[in-house]
Amino acid sequence: MVWEQIEATPPHLSYLLISGFLITYTLFALFIRNRLHLSEPPLAIIFGILLGPRVLAWLTPDLRGVNGPQAGGTNEVGGWGWGDDIVQETTRVIVGIQVFAVGVELPKYYASRHWRSVAMMLGPVMIFGWLVCAAFVYFIFRTDYATALVVAACLTPTDPVLAASILSNSQFSTRVPKRIKDMLSAESGCNDGISFPFLYIGLCLLKDPTASGVFKEWFLITILWQCVFGTFIGLIIGTTFNRLLRISDSRHYIDGAGFTVFYLLLAILCVGVASTIGVDDFLVAFGAGYGFARDGWFSDKTHGVHLPNVIDLLLNSAMFVYLGTIIPWYAFEPQAMTPYITPGRLFAFLFLVLTCRRIPIVLAVYRWIPDIRTLREALFCGHFGPMGLGGIFLAIEARAQLETGTSLPEPHPPHYGRPFTNREKAVEIVWPLVCFIVLGSTLVHGLSVLLMSLYSHLIRHKHERAGILAAETDPLTGMDHDEGDGGSIDEGSDEAEVS
Repeated sequence: MVWEQIEATPPHLSYLLISGFLITYTLFALFIRNRLHLSEPPLAIIFGILLGPRVLAWLTPDLRGVNGPQAGGTNEVGGWGWGDDIVQETTRVIVGIQVFAVGVELPKYYASRHWRSVAMMLGPVMIFGWLVCAAFVYFIFRTDYATALVVAACLTPTDPVLAASILSNSQFSTRVPKRIKDMLSAESGCNDGISFPFLYIGLCLLKDPTASGVFKEWFLITILWQCVFGTFIGLIIGTTFNRLLRISDSRHYIDGAGFTVFYLLLAILCVGVASTIGVDDFLVAFGAGYGFARDGWFSDKTHGVHLPNVIDLLLNSAMFVYLGTIIPWYAFEPQAMTPYITPGRLFAFLFLVLTCRRIPIVLAVYRWIPDIRTLREALFCGHFGPMGLGGIFLAIEARAQLETGTSLPEPHPPHYGRPFTNREKAVEIVWPLVCFIVLGSTLVHGLSVLLMSLYSHLIRHKHERAGILAAETDPLTGMDHDEGDGGSIDEGSDEAEVS
């Protein structure tokens, strides 16, 4: 009778296992971050792979991860879990909240004082990375150029979730100059939204190969409506609700808990507004976050609340666990329907993306980026371009536009019979390629903090090393920490000039 009461259903196991992982991580968070120099995302995605259908099969959201698509091209799905439409919306909300948090956490009046650095990272650096990745896709996987542009666009943005987990809340982060951390955070907050124009160039070419039709749809809809109007709407929302919150606070209508809840609800409101009227979700959320906290009042009122840290741990880490369980391993096997995707090509592509997507261009132009002052800083910023949930969202968005002509994807990726059209091949390869690169980037960038800390420790003379392995707290070698020229003193003087 007792055994009959046990209901070890897949959802119930998910609640148990995911919460158990997060509780265990929380208990050892400081040790993991400051002594092992690890962050949540790589641990979460490894945990998801371990529990997923490829290894222990305790969580099986999609049994195609075990069996693969049938030779006849059927699309039967076993297991349990969300369809890609639900994954898309969940990712939309998580990334939207994260880019809103980035906007809120930036120093006040940041855009007016550091716009040159951010513009260089969003302009030449992003465009170079997009075109280079597209060239790799075109030659390695033998796609047409429009498909290559679509896949590359999904890999163009740096991920605010991974950036936040590595650039904050750890001993390592205190060793990186604040201007570098702020610049990379601002870049990660903006470029998920800025990637939409890159994505839709390829999508428009696949759907309408005429140059006039492509330019008209891309410029009017993507640039003017989604990006420009979306950013404007975000700034209006953020500024308006900043004023409303000030009024409520001055009249003592809101309590401390309300401030915390208000932050989260406003981020979700921005995503809701953007997705409803069809503008760029992430630019609306980032613009609203920046407009909401631009004058520094909200940050001063909520100092010490640490809500972004709670969001990172609860939402982002849980999503990375889930991502680990749905990686399409079937697409990487020899009998897979998808052509030209082999382990050798995948690892070559990953290596080229990680080494050539950002590092060469940042090293070439860092002299024109005011917040990067040394070659080592340029190398660090070039390397630190993690790809994560933003890329997953863009991949599902691309599939949706090609599958249904709307932003609503099919619940699971379709499998087409050969020969492929260019559009069908794009649908086939965008999801497995992006998932593999996100997996590789999460592991490489998540573990790079450990490698940097160990390297910094080992190159010192023995008498200069910390008593505990890689426990140094001084600035990283080659990083310029002159506070009189870019640190807190400089910020204070800039703020005085603005006011």
